[in-house]
Amino acid sequence: MKNIYFLLLLFLIFTCENINNMSLVTIEKQFFGETLDGNEIYEYILKNEKGMEVSVINYGGIITSWKAKDRDDNYQDIVLGFDNINDYETKNPYFGALIGRYGNRIAKGKFSIDDKNYTLATNNDENHLHGGLKGFDKVIWNIEEIFHESSASLVLKYISSDMEEGYPGNLNVKVIYTLNNNDELIVKYEADTDKTTIVNLTQHSYFNLSGDFNQDILNHEVKINADSFLPVDSTLIPTGEKREVFDTPFDFLQPKKIGRDIEMDNEQINYGNGYDHCWVLNKHTDELQFVASAYDDSSGRLLEVYSNQPGIQFYTGNFLDGSLKSKYEGNYKFRSGFCFETQNFPNSPNEHSFPSASLRPGEKYLTQTKFKFSVK
Repeated sequence: MKNIYFLLLLFLIFTCENINNMSLVTIEKQFFGETLDGNEIYEYILKNEKGMEVSVINYGGIITSWKAKDRDDNYQDIVLGFDNINDYETKNPYFGALIGRYGNRIAKGKFSIDDKNYTLATNNDENHLHGGLKGFDKVIWNIEEIFHESSASLVLKYISSDMEEGYPGNLNVKVIYTLNNNDELIVKYEADTDKTTIVNLTQHSYFNLSGDFNQDILNHEVKINADSFLPVDSTLIPTGEKREVFDTPFDFLQPKKIGRDIEMDNEQINYGNGYDHCWVLNKHTDELQFVASAYDDSSGRLLEVYSNQPGIQFYTGNFLDGSLKSKYEGNYKFRSGFCFETQNFPNSPNEHSFPSASLRPGEKYLTQTKFKFSVK
């Protein structure tokens, strides 16, 4: 009889341990809408055991909603976006999108590889921006659902054909969104090519941690782990200089409200109409490390960003003008959202002093960024 009790106890312990190790992160799939050319778009909702929800559509790999708790355990959506596919197709300023082949700007849409010149679309005045006229933010991704012990993932795949938007090489791209029970969303980027090309992938969510999109983000306290940033010219192309942030409006080494210096009479601020610059991160390793944070005192929400990328583009919604309708009430006004875009440096293909953005056959593009939420 003792042996039976002992075996029963072992069975209960084993069962409880395995129940505790079960994912408890669920994925719900639902119809989101139909594109103008008749493609069906679906929304995948990742939800962890605490209640955080991250919603992603197969059009553009877009994060359409991200619900995080405040200090009173109330869950609110904290990313800007739309409630229908047609607005994402026709009006989207990259809300929530995956960006590629090359995130950020390339001067005059031109670069060369091994003495061969390539020309891209100039879709940002005289420069190329975020992959061109139909970047990765406007394509349909194949999505697979995967469950782990304490997390769940959406695996997004896309094959960008040789010379698509002017980029050489057939590029196989995989992006993995993983939500765990620690209120962390981990984004892994992978790519390989059959011809030397350039790659710079990033995620372009606009955050407003207050959960009230009628408010601006000027009272958010931001910290960026960077001693220097990249000054730009009047078209927002980096000059090639790396300038120290000390005694400038670009010093976020200690937490500082976005609005403190954003109206300062400063040439770089004037060029961007606010912050729209890349910071040179203080990297000590190729592994994930803390790069930036944002805190909203009204809600208590704290966002921390970890990455192995060399730079982060901090953008303060300077081109939002109130013309875009919110997915809730009202419209998206000037500076109602900010972006933390972890990435290689803008215009790297044309600046030899910047980290290389080249990817050659046989090499693997591998980068990773983690968004961690908590309250205080």
